[in-house]
Amino acid sequence: MFIRTLDGLRAEGRIKSLVGDTTRSARFLVAADGLGFSYNDNRVAKGSDTNLWYKNHWEANYIVAGGAEVTDYATGKVHALVPGDLYTVGPNDKHRFRVTEDEHHVSVFCPPLRGDERHDEDGGYEGHAPGPKTARRMFVKRGAEMRAAGQEMIFADGKDRTLRMLTQADDLGFGFSDVHFTAGADTAIWFKHHWEANHILSGTLEVTELATGKAHRVEPGMAYNVGPKDRHRLRALTDVHLISIFCPALRGDETHDADGALSPSGPVPPGPKGG
Repeated sequence: MFIRTLDGLRAEGRIKSLVGDTTRSARFLVAADGLGFSYNDNRVAKGSDTNLWYKNHWEANYIVAGGAEVTDYATGKVHALVPGDLYTVGPNDKHRFRVTEDEHHVSVFCPPLRGDERHDEDGGYEGHAPGPKTARRMFVKRGAEMRAAGQEMIFADGKDRTLRMLTQADDLGFGFSDVHFTAGADTAIWFKHHWEANHILSGTLEVTELATGKAHRVEPGMAYNVGPKDRHRLRALTDVHLISIFCPALRGDETHDADGALSPSGPVPPGPKGG
């Protein structure tokens, strides 16, 4: 298990200024972490407007707060984005991202970014690993619509509500879940067959390493990352909203077994060196 904080990233030089200084991008996970994906926490000022084309990656973007729109240049279609929406783009998707009010989103990349990349003249990032070869196009998923369709799953005696927004069927190399804990939720988990990154959006969670008894208090601007060696206990000190990113991706119908694990769904990444 390892914890990441904004202060730690700042000290390591892993917070970047992009798009004419309109975007602060905190690189919470990078390729060297060995989880099979990378992710950034991004704060973007109203009026930011940029053309992008990720020729070498899949990118999924979850809107946390604010508002924006993404335009598919191939079709001209404009997608308005609100909190709880997720849009995904890949090698075939020249697009425009325009921020209509100060905005916060989390971006997940596969293959993972090294962390020091800058956008090239096409609005893409250099590829450091074999990228996706696909005819698939960009798509948008809306959390509110998925919940209305009954796709939210309930765990921990009703105190964990999980919406699995990206699964194995999406074929991006990772899965993505939107998770809400009610204050008082208390559960033991052991992801024996996966790596999971958890980014705190609101509330306070206590994460205890069961092997050592060490407890971590995690709050907004922090992330905890767990893998096959990490039996742990979660206790929600307040209502908590977080996002969970899995590799390998979940099928989407899994439930926790007696150890708190989910069934295998593919090859498990190596994780951090020495971990």
